[in-house]
Amino acid sequence: MADKDTLADAKERFRLAHDAEAENRKWAIDDLMFARMGEQWPLHVRKQRELEGRPCLTINRMPAFARQVVNDARQNKPAIRVRPADSEADPDTANIYNGLIRNIEQSSNADVAYDTALESAVYTGFGYFRLSTDYAHEDTFDLDIKIERIANPLTVYADPTSTAPDASDWRFGFVTDLMPLTEFESKYGKNTLASNWSADGDDRDSLWRNEDSVRIAEYWTRDEYMKAIVQLSNGQVLDAKLYEANKPLWDAQQLTVIGERETRCYRVRQQIVTGAEVLETVDWPGKYIPIIPCYGDEVNVQGKRYFRSLVRDARDSQMMFNFWRTASTELVALAPKAPFIGPRGAFDGDPKWQSANVKSHPFLEYEGSIPPQRQPFAGVPAGALQEALNSSDDMKAILGIYDASLGARSNETSGRAILARQREGDVSTFHFIDNLSRAIKYAGRCLIDLIPAVYNNERMVRVLGEDGDVKNVLVNPKQAAEYGKVYELARGKYDLVVEAGPSFSTKRDETQNFLLETMRANPSTAPLLMDVLARNMDFPEAEKIAARFKTMLPPAIQKMEEQGEDVTEQTLMAQLSQAQMQMQQMQQALQSAEMQKAQLESQKVQQDGQIEAQKMQLQKAIEDQRGELERYKANLDAQVRVYVEQLKAGTQETSQLRQHAAEDRRATADMLGTDPGTAGTLMQATQDIAAGMQAMQQSLAQQVAGLADVMTAPKRVVRDPRTGKVVGVEPVMPAINPAIEAQMPDGSI
Repeated sequence: MADKDTLADAKERFRLAHDAEAENRKWAIDDLMFARMGEQWPLHVRKQRELEGRPCLTINRMPAFARQVVNDARQNKPAIRVRPADSEADPDTANIYNGLIRNIEQSSNADVAYDTALESAVYTGFGYFRLSTDYAHEDTFDLDIKIERIANPLTVYADPTSTAPDASDWRFGFVTDLMPLTEFESKYGKNTLASNWSADGDDRDSLWRNEDSVRIAEYWTRDEYMKAIVQLSNGQVLDAKLYEANKPLWDAQQLTVIGERETRCYRVRQQIVTGAEVLETVDWPGKYIPIIPCYGDEVNVQGKRYFRSLVRDARDSQMMFNFWRTASTELVALAPKAPFIGPRGAFDGDPKWQSANVKSHPFLEYEGSIPPQRQPFAGVPAGALQEALNSSDDMKAILGIYDASLGARSNETSGRAILARQREGDVSTFHFIDNLSRAIKYAGRCLIDLIPAVYNNERMVRVLGEDGDVKNVLVNPKQAAEYGKVYELARGKYDLVVEAGPSFSTKRDETQNFLLETMRANPSTAPLLMDVLARNMDFPEAEKIAARFKTMLPPAIQKMEEQGEDVTEQTLMAQLSQAQMQMQQMQQALQSAEMQKAQLESQKVQQDGQIEAQKMQLQKAIEDQRGELERYKANLDAQVRVYVEQLKAGTQETSQLRQHAAEDRRATADMLGTDPGTAGTLMQATQDIAAGMQAMQQSLAQQVAGLADVMTAPKRVVRDPRTGKVVGVEPVMPAINPAIEAQMPDGSI
């Protein structure tokens, strides 16, 4: 296409895009100035109030609500995950794609591009970021892919016929910038005043120039064309032109065409244009326009797309909040001060009473006996304050973000209730974060399309692991046998998913907690997991400690770790089978140990039962013996009481005999004094009585000795003659003097 036709086409398309987006851009500018710049009073109202000297307070609450959405997305950054999509794709190569994309994101500060796009979508309704290529170093021809932010979303003009949630169906697009004339002349060496502008006064030129600047535009086009492809008998698919050019080679290999069809392809081109000429033309290596939109709240009305910001519906509530807060402040600040009231003539003595309402005097003198008094303050206007609170509640209800989400104390008291209210706020604004995930997914699709075309030669590339570890790998080697594992980025098809979640540091903490809980629940797994746990710790020498723990792993696991990426599928299957066998052996050993444990527990229960039965029998025997001893003690106590009573009776009898003997002696003495014959008879009687008393004392002494023998006699066990069991004990009584036995009562022994 000639430059003239290209310019005409670019001008026409730019006008269509400009007209289609005019309303969205007007609202976007209004929302941005309202929420970020604080221009929340209508211009005529502000001017009128300024002329009257009245305040126009702006208490902007919009940024707090917007930051709630933006910062939530920053904490849960979406991540691109590449997966194999056909039989020729390699999982290891997919990991290289993942590491390469992470390296592109890190080296390009892609998080800044993502955050800027989302922030623009929240405040204006749409945002953008882009992909570009640049030389890796100053002294190399190798290219690298970069992710760049577009700080001003109003510089992008999209295809107005697009209906996709991303730029996958764009046919064209513009990234424009108004460049000062002096800068333009210095960069391009052109004199814009001499440019061949339309001579017919085309109104489209007004969009491309003014008196002191010129619009420079990146004009992106995506043209569709059809290409013939063929499938060979070995399943390989080739471009039909490539097959025809190398047909003898395929014939030599006895490969024939088994299928042929046309496929739809796209050619993307970037042209740097002004309104007068084409400055540069670059063929883009990918098939997508590398401008990634991030939309806000999308609404389609009769085929026309509107993109709405987060703050658009809350603008009226914010304006009412400002008005009522201003009104309450004005009523309090401008209300007249309460006057002093006193009797007539009370203020005549001191002239300072004239300025008492505007100045602070140390003292005031008054006339008369009644002091003047000030009237009480009327109070803050409750109606204005209540309306301000109502406006604040309206903002929260419109945005769906309540006090719990903003970190303020609300009616919720329990942690579960607070989390539920916070989740409610996240759900009401989740479509903004989800649209960012869609944008990053489209960027990942563009990267998968670009990487084989940009990294198309043999070179070392840096890849980043998910934990941030850096590794250099060789891609597209010419001599594959020299390097072992081959990473051919152009071989196979790959697709992707986008996962939004916590950052790697948060996942690392979760890994630590999981490993610690696993080892606490099952201590036998500690030797198998300690090296992984040490690698996930953030302290000096963690890697060295992990390496030492790794030497303690079983040989099979060490071998698998050493082989790493070189482990083939057969080796993995063999190791898996070996691990399964070891697991089965461990399970059998565990079952055997469980059975032994159950048997030991059963034996222990039986032994405990026998011991308990023996204890019960012994306890019963002890109780029986205790009963026999109690009965024997009672019998002995009865015998002792009998003996004591007998001793008491013998003592009394002896005393009576002694008394009778004394009386007899006195009588004898009297008789001796009167009759000698009688005296001899009495003497003989006295001697007989004394002999009887001596015999009685000897009998009592023998009874006491017999009682002592009974108390100190040894005992013997008494057994049942039929069963042979112990039934009691009894004393072994010594032989009792027949004289004593004759004097004891029956049954006392």
